[in-house]
Amino acid sequence: MYSHICVGVSDVDRAYDFYTQWFGELGLRLRFRQADSIGWMPETVDRPLFVICTPYDGNPSAPGNGQMAAFLAPTRASVDRCHALALQGGGTCEGPPGLRPQYHPNYYGAYFRDPDGNKLCVCCHSPE
Repeated sequence: MYSHICVGVSDVDRAYDFYTQWFGELGLRLRFRQADSIGWMPETVDRPLFVICTPYDGNPSAPGNGQMAAFLAPTRASVDRCHALALQGGGTCEGPPGLRPQYHPNYYGAYFRDPDGNKLCVCCHSPE
């Protein structure tokens, strides 16, 4: 559906440490690491990519209003682990893991922000 998602960060090294805390749980591996940008991809395919970078225009990064990247987890337990790891790594909770039947009966998700304020979700759509 998409090639890549890129979110702005103010400190690439800090963001790298935050994201690597829980990306392994989702089967995402490092694709590249440069001084101003880092990208991850699924273990089995080359796309899509998730990229963090300092803004190209040189201005400070700022999270979008109403924007969010959501990552698919294989199980509800994986959602729980990712949320816990994200909070341990400096993230802030935007909604603890749990069912969200308003989306559909099996939607299980957790919401948090990275240290730069970018809103993220990890969710599982399978019944358990």
